[in-house]
Parts: sequence; C-alpha cells; structure tokens
Amino acid sequence: MFDTAFIDNYKSYLENKQASINTISAYIRDIKKFADFLYKNGVFNFIDVTDTEVRSFIAQLTGKGRSLATIARSVSALKAFYSHLFDIGVISSNPTENISSGTVPKKTPRILTDNEIVSLLKQPNVTESKGCRDKAMLETLYATGIKVSELIALDVSDVNLETGLITCRSGKIRIIPIYETAIKSISDYFAFSRPLLADNGEKALFVNTAGVRMTRQGFWKVLKCYSDKAQINDDITPQMLRHSFAAHLLENGADLRSLQQMLGHADISSTQVYVRVVKNQLKDVYNKAHPRA
Repeated sequence: MFDTAFIDNYKSYLENKQASINTISAYIRDIKKFADFLYKNGVFNFIDVTDTEVRSFIAQLTGKGRSLATIARSVSALKAFYSHLFDIGVISSNPTENISSGTVPKKTPRILTDNEIVSLLKQPNVTESKGCRDKAMLETLYATGIKVSELIALDVSDVNLETGLITCRSGKIRIIPIYETAIKSISDYFAFSRPLLADNGEKALFVNTAGVRMTRQGFWKVLKCYSDKAQINDDITPQMLRHSFAAHLLENGADLRSLQQMLGHADISSTQVYVRVVKNQLKDVYNKAHPRA
C-alpha cells in the first residue's frame, strides 16, 4: 500500500499558506496521479523517488498524448511538492531539481470590446426576478474581475453597498471596489429579486431558482444564454470577463500593482500578460488606422 500521509500534510500546508482552492485541487490531483504511477511501478513512498521515476512519469504523460500545458502543470506540482519535502527535512535531495517544466506557449487572452460588454450587460430583463439577479451577477463579475468560483462563493455579508466594496475570501482575502452601476444592480437585486428567490437563512449572495447558492454550471448557462442573445460570435466564458476587466483597467491608466492585488495574483508576472495584450491591441489599431502603416 502506498503511503499517502505526505499528501495530506502538503494539502494542509497549502491551505495554511492560503493558496487558492483551484491551485490546491490541481496540485493534489497531480501528486495523487504520480503516487498511482509509483505504486504500479513498485515504489511505495515518496522518499525513495529519484529523477528516473519523475522522468518516466513525464514520459508516460507524453505517451498518453497529454498537452504541454497539462504536463507542465504536473511537473510544477511535483517540483513544489518535493521542494516542500526538502525544506522540512523529509528528503536530503530533491529528485525534481534538474527537471524542467518545459516551455508552454501562452495564449493571448480574448478581450471583449466595450461594445460587446455593453451589449452583454443589457441583455437581462431586470423587470423579472431572474433577470434582475442575472444583471447583478454579470455586473459584479465585470466590476471586480473575480473568478466564477469566487463569484458564487460570495455571501451577503461580503457586500458593502454603502462603501461600494466587495470582500473576496478565496485564498488570500482581498477587498475590491465596484462601480456605481454594479452597486445599483446589486441593490435592486437585494430589494426586488433575492427576497423572491432565496430560502430563509440562505447566506449566499447569488442563489438559483431553487433558493440555494448558485453553482458554477448554473452561472455558465446564464452567461451562455446572454452571450447568445447579444450575438457575440465567440463562446463567452467567465474568464473572458476577468481578462476584459484587467485589460480595460490598464487601458484606462490603472497601475500594475493595484491590478495584481484586485486579481489576487501571487506573482506579478501573471498580471503582466495583460500589458502585452493592451500593447498588441494598440499596435492593431495603429496598423489599421495610420495611413502609412
């Protein structure tokens, strides 16, 4: 039987570091897959692993046709895991030290135009309780740049309409301002829609028609419905609204450090991708508009 105690300890370590739920889930999933691989190959604990087993695991992922991004994420998870074991003195040498995560080509985020945002946000019928709720959800997502998992995790107590601030408690707690239109949409939802939808005592900010917390799948369906109505050609995702929030703030003068805090990025290099996006957009505008371009 494989010894999985280190996995549980590492999960607790990540939780104490306030790593995001998605990061913890992905890392633990990849480490468990590595443990299964080791067990099938006669290695029953993480301490006896050498770089040979790590390279064999990567070769297996490659042989199964896994994408470069998937392989890079798995390698990153193992490198972080073994760095932790080395730091706490469980192992005397790190088997992943000379393993490269590989270079994964980064996709340029799809940014919605101002007109697409306006068209999307005006689709919900706010005279109906469901439409009023949907308008508030869409405005909140674009106003804050939070992830869909963070949106549906919001509780009523996380919103302060008087100060125009929302508290996001996923991973490291952060306070994010919201613009006036979003404040009004949430206020209308509180006044006219949520009392008709929510079960008594429900803490969730956004609820479904059953009166309980909205699910990720439920919100995806909502977004799909309104993006179709807005006749936006691409399949709009919650991540696109997050990307658009970031790019539009940079276009209008926001500084990179403030944007990093609002997005909840641990590393500013994750935020810098939007600088490249904005620069590329400016180049496109220049090349299309300048008579000698």
